Parts: sequence; structure tokens; C-alpha cells
Amino acid sequence: MQVTETLNEGLKRAYSITVTAAELDAKVNEKLVEAQPEVEMKGFRKGKVPMALLKKQFGPRVLGEAMQEAVDGAMSEHFEKTGDRPAMQPDVKMADGENWKEGDDVLVNMSYEKLPEIPEVDLAKLKLEKLVAKADDAAVDEALANLAETAQDFADRKKGSKAKDGDQVVFDFLGKVDDVAFDGGSAEDYPLVLGSGSFIPGFEEQLVGVKAGEEKAVTVTFPEDYQAENLAGKEAVFDCTIKAVKEPKAAEVNDELAKKFGAEDLAALKGQIAERLEAEYAGAARALMKRELLDALDKEVSFDLPPSLVEAEAGQIAHQLWHEENPDVTDHNHDPIEPTAEHNELAERRVRLGLLLADLGQKAEVEVTDAEMTQAIMNQARQYPGQERQFFEFIQQNQQMQQQLRAPLFEDKVVDHAFSLAKVTEKEISKDDLQKAVEALDDE
Repeated sequence: MQVTETLNEGLKRAYSITVTAAELDAKVNEKLVEAQPEVEMKGFRKGKVPMALLKKQFGPRVLGEAMQEAVDGAMSEHFEKTGDRPAMQPDVKMADGENWKEGDDVLVNMSYEKLPEIPEVDLAKLKLEKLVAKADDAAVDEALANLAETAQDFADRKKGSKAKDGDQVVFDFLGKVDDVAFDGGSAEDYPLVLGSGSFIPGFEEQLVGVKAGEEKAVTVTFPEDYQAENLAGKEAVFDCTIKAVKEPKAAEVNDELAKKFGAEDLAALKGQIAERLEAEYAGAARALMKRELLDALDKEVSFDLPPSLVEAEAGQIAHQLWHEENPDVTDHNHDPIEPTAEHNELAERRVRLGLLLADLGQKAEVEVTDAEMTQAIMNQARQYPGQERQFFEFIQQNQQMQQQLRAPLFEDKVVDHAFSLAKVTEKEISKDDLQKAVEALDDE
């Protein structure tokens, strides 16, 4: 077997791999000898089928396996010897293609782009700033007020008051199409919050201004894509009897409110809110410091990038941004999207930092544990209520999906490793200034 270099340009490599006919024949014979004891054939005892007959019967199939194993073995030996790590799956093609026939040498052309050598980075020399925001009384009170709104109740309006948007109307209704009542079109003492959008479009707007004791006929048209086919696109009239008009009333901020949210009293609820807010602030501050770290690393290192990785990343960026700008297009049946210079520049940064973080993680022996992966899968599974088990099993059987979940976990652990070695100084700021910093980051 012979491996000959045919291209060495930057990170691009190409080789021709020759497997001689004699080597291939020897490998075929080896595989047939290995299988012979288990072969049964009419007219022969098990394991006693002559080699010539075996070769005639199974030779063509075994030949393909032997050829593949020989090429795979040559590639593995090559990568082990050179230390090259291909950036993407190597392109492997038979030089003779369909013209090859049994008895000929096998000539295979292999090409790939190797991953570059990553320069050493002294993380201890990096200087980072960690922003610290405290949850002050005003922020806690604001969060409490929001909680009170979610726990709001409704109280009867003064007799004769007209219903406003946001009010709750309690009413009986009976719906008819062509003067005939339909299934599911009636209810008694139904509480509807006007403006909630829970009824057919146009229904709630017609109840604005009604009073308790009033009767109102509401005329609407069911959407063309309505789930009940017998009603889709039909006009319906709902005879409504208004029983009560109620205004929203925020819950009082007291111990009773605290107990509704599982706290012992108001002081305990305030403490929990403060902890939650500071955890949110810490998450935002971490995102800012991570960006500062990545910017510093991007300036610190420079090395050649595999063009195929940059091209693939730029294409993905362009495609993603195009779909964000065209949300109505949910499939991929559109013209090819050509990456711009800006897309290519961003792709180069992502690829460079991705390779650098991977190298830092490997050198620091950073690993994502099975427990961390399980937790990540469970977190994702919660997005599919009732199908958690099926989702979990799907992920377990899908290596690509596992890698998609593992990658951000690995990156975060590498970032934490870098934080632990860098010189980090803390700076206390207000939550408003922290929010402005986050918004500025989002706008970039």
C-alpha cells in the first residue's frame, strides 16, 4: 500500500492511496479463511467448503468490504502518522471509478483541509471586568407589583357601568348558524376578559360597552381555517345575556399574596424576588463578560482558517438571517442565499473562536458529564409536554442532536475555565446601566 502526497497548500492536503491487486487479493483470502469454518453449502459439511468455491460464491461481496477496509485502514494510518485532523469529512474518490475491474490496483484520491495549529494563549494575562448589580427596594417593589397583577381578581362595577377593554364580562350565550344552534356554541355564566383574544376575532370587541342585565346579539364569521370544518368560514350569531360587568382589581401586596406564591410571608417573598432578580442580573453580567473574553481572545490570536468551515458557517449565518427577515417562509424552497462580506467576516470570527475554545477545552481536559447531558436533555424535553419520554429516547438515538446539546455546555465550561484564570475585577452598577449594556450588546 502506498500513500503519495499530491497537494500541500496552506491547510489543503491531497493524497493518492494505492492498494495493489495482490494486497487486495490477500485481504479477500484472509476474510474468506476467517469465515470458512461457519459457511454451510449444499453437498459439503459445515466448514469444509473449498476455498475456490467460496471465492466464486462470495468473492465479489467480500472484495468490496476488503477494498473499503483497506482504504479506511490507510486513511487511519495516515492521520495517525501525520497528526492531521481534518476540518470536515475527507473527500475520497476512486481514480478509475466505473472503469476499475477485478485484478487491477485500486487508486484512491483523498483530499481534505486540516485543522490548524492553535497558538498558546496565556489566560492569566487577560483582564476582564465583571459587572455587579444589586436588587434594590425599587426593583423588588416593581416585581411585587407585577406579581400582584398576575394574581388579580375582578370586582363588580357600579350598577349601570359599561364594560371596558380589560374588564371581565360574565354572560350566557347561544350561537346559531342559519338560525340553527350548533354543538359547543353555548355556555352559562361564562367569564370572559375583554381583549384577551380567547374568542373568535371580532367577538370581544362587540361586548365593549355592554351593561349587566343587557342582551346583545354578536355577529361574527368563523375563520376559514377554523378547526371545526362545519363552521369554517360561516357567519354566526351569538345571543348573549350579560349577567355581570367586573373591573380588574390587583391583589394587595401583603402576606396573603406571598402565601399564594408559596412564601411564608411578605418578607420571605421579597427575599425570594431579590434572589431571582440578582440571579438574572448575574446571568446578564456573565453574558457581557463572556463577550469581553471572546473579543479579547479574537484580538489575541491569529491563525489560518479552513476555508470549508468558514464557507459553511457564512452560509448558515446568511440563511438564518434571511429567514429572520422573511418569517413567512418556513421551508427551504427559495433561491440560494449568497453570503455577504459581513457574513464572511462574522463566520471567520466564529470559526476562529470555536477552534480556539475547543483547543483550550481539550488542553484543560474539560468534559461534559453524563449528568450534565441528562439535565440538558430533560430541560429541552419540558418544551414538549406529554412527549417528554419520546423526546428523551429520540435524543439518545441521535448523535447529531446530542452534539448540538453538548456543544453549548462544553463552551460554557471552557468559558468558566477562562474566567477562573483571568484577572477579573468587579464593578458595581445599577440595574438600568446593566440593562443598557445588554441592549447595546444585542444591537451589535
